[in-house]
Amino acid sequence: MEIGVDPAIPTYAGGLGVLAGDTLRAAADLALPLVGVSLLHRKGYFRQRLDKEGNQTETPCDWNPEKVLEPLPARVSIELEGRTVRVGVWRFLIRGTGGGAALESYGDSTRRPRSGAEGVVPVYFLDTDLPENTPWHRSLCGALYGTDLRYRFCQEAVLGLGGVAVLRAIGHESIRFFHMNEGHSALLTLALLEERLPGRRWESATETDLDAVRRQCVFTTHTPVPAGHDQFPCSMVAEVLGRVRSDALDRHGWCDRTQLNMTHLALMLSDYVNGVAMRHGEVSQDLFPETPIESITNGVHAGTWASPSFAALFDRYLPAWRGDNSYLRYAIRIPPADIHQAHVEAKAALLAEVERRTHVRLDPNALTLGFARRATAYKRADLLFTDLNRLRSIASQHGRLQLVFAGKAHPNDEPGKHLIRRIFQASAALSEAVPVVYLEEYDMALAKTVCAGVDVWLNTPQQPLEASGTSGMKAAVNGVPSLSVLDGWWVEGHVEGVTGWSIGGHWEDLKVLPYEASRRGEACLAPTAPSSWAHNDRRGDEVRSLYDKLEQTILPLYFQRPEEFDRIRQSTIVVNGSFFNAHRMMNQYIRNAYRE
Repeated sequence: MEIGVDPAIPTYAGGLGVLAGDTLRAAADLALPLVGVSLLHRKGYFRQRLDKEGNQTETPCDWNPEKVLEPLPARVSIELEGRTVRVGVWRFLIRGTGGGAALESYGDSTRRPRSGAEGVVPVYFLDTDLPENTPWHRSLCGALYGTDLRYRFCQEAVLGLGGVAVLRAIGHESIRFFHMNEGHSALLTLALLEERLPGRRWESATETDLDAVRRQCVFTTHTPVPAGHDQFPCSMVAEVLGRVRSDALDRHGWCDRTQLNMTHLALMLSDYVNGVAMRHGEVSQDLFPETPIESITNGVHAGTWASPSFAALFDRYLPAWRGDNSYLRYAIRIPPADIHQAHVEAKAALLAEVERRTHVRLDPNALTLGFARRATAYKRADLLFTDLNRLRSIASQHGRLQLVFAGKAHPNDEPGKHLIRRIFQASAALSEAVPVVYLEEYDMALAKTVCAGVDVWLNTPQQPLEASGTSGMKAAVNGVPSLSVLDGWWVEGHVEGVTGWSIGGHWEDLKVLPYEASRRGEACLAPTAPSSWAHNDRRGDEVRSLYDKLEQTILPLYFQRPEEFDRIRQSTIVVNGSFFNAHRMMNQYIRNAYRE
C-alpha cells in the first residue's frame, strides 16, 4: 500500500513503506528476480505543519510523477462498484550495487545471476487517474491512507486485483511467489484464484485450486495491534466487489461474522506467514493461533541509511560493504578515533539542519537524544517527560542534554496529535535547561540525518506493541547506540553496555493479549493501543529505569569516559549494523519463504 523508494516519491507514511523500499533495494543488490507493486498516491501522504503549540495541520503533498517515473502503455480493467475501472501503470527502476550475488540455491540454475551482476528491480505504481474513469474512481490513487473506509477498500481492491492484472499485462506470467506486505494487498489472492477458474465460476473452486493459490502466496504481518488490521463491512464488500465475490468470501469462511478482515484473508490463503521480529512472531502467533507464524526480523538497507561521513569511512576500510552489508562486522578493525570523527561530521550535519529549520542553535558538545517515529499513542514519545524536575536535575548535575524529535501523526489519530502537543509543552517548560526541538515534515531524507547525527537513539514503545522498529537499526549503521524498551527488534539487538542500554523489565515477563480480543478489534484507520492492553503498561518502572540509565550510566560515560563511548559506537556497528540489515533479511526470505 505504501513504498519508500525515493524522497522525491512521497508514497510512504512511515516504517512499513520505508521497509518495503529497503527490501527492494536489497533485492537489487542481490540481483534477485523480484518486482514491487504499489499505488501512485498523487497526493502523497500529507505535508505536516506545526504551530508554536504543536498543533498539527495537514495539506496534500502534490507531486509530479512525470518527473521521476516512466509511464508504461499497459492498461487493464477491473470491476469496482458495478463499473469498469481502468488502471494504468508507471515504472521506477531500482539499480543494485553490482557488488553482491544472490544465493546459489535460488531458482533454476539457468537463472542464477553471476557474482557481481547488477540487479535491476522494477517498481510498478498503479494509477486510476485516467480520463475514462469517473471522478470518484480517478481519485482512488490520490491520498495515501484516505480517511474514508470505502475509499480505503476501493484502494485495496485496485492494489490487489489491479496489481495482478497489471503484472500479467506487462508480461510477468511466470511469477512464482506473491509476497503480501501487510493485509492491504490480500485481494490479490482472489485474483489468483479467479485465474484458475473456468469463466471465473466461483462455484467450481476446489480445495486443489485453493492449495495452488496458497503455494504462491507469502504474507508478512507487521502490527500486533488488533485494531490495526483492516476490516470492512461485508455489505460494503458486496457493493464494491460484487455479489459473486462476496458470496464466495462468505462461503469459504473468509469473512468473519459481518466483517472482511484482510489479515485473516491473507492468513487463510498463504503458505508461509511471518512476523517481523522474534518477539513479534510470538505475539502474532498468540493473536492468530490457527495459523503457523514464523519470524524474519526486519533489516535496513545500509547503503541507503549510512550518512555521507560513515559511508566514506566504510568505503575506505570495508570496500565490499555496499554489496554485502555483513561486512560491517569488520568495522572492528576501524580505529575508534575515525568512527568518532565520522560521528562528529554526522552530528554537525544534523545540528545545521536543525538550525536551518527552527533557527535553534544546539550545542555540539551536549549529549543529543533522538526520537523520530510516527506519532501514535503506543510509541509513547512523551515518556521521557514524565518528571520534568528529575530531567532538569539530571542535566544540571551530570552534563548538558538536548533532544531532537520528529514524526507525523495520522490525520485521524488524535492521541498521536496530543503527543506532539505534549512534547511542545515539555519543551516550553524545560526551556534552556534541556533544549527540545521538534522537526516538521519527517521524511526519508530527514530520517537519514537524524538517525546518524544524534548520540543516542531513544525508543519507548508500550510492550508488546512494537512489531519490529527499524529506526534504531538505521542509527546502528551509523554507530548510534539505542536506549530502548525491550520490545521488537531490540530484544535481539540489545547487549547491555555494548550496543546500548535497556529500559525497564525483561521481555519474557510480558503477557500477550489472547486471540479472542483480536476478534473484537474494530476497523480503524489510525490504529492505537486498545484499552484492554493497559495492564501491560509498566510505565512507572520504565520511567525510573530511563532516568536511572541516563543519570548513572550514559551521561557519565559520554562526558567522563569518551573513549569508552567510542568503543560502544564501534560495537554497535559491528554487532547490530552487520546483522540488522536488509541483505540478511532478504537471504532469510529466499531460504524460508521463497522456497521451491
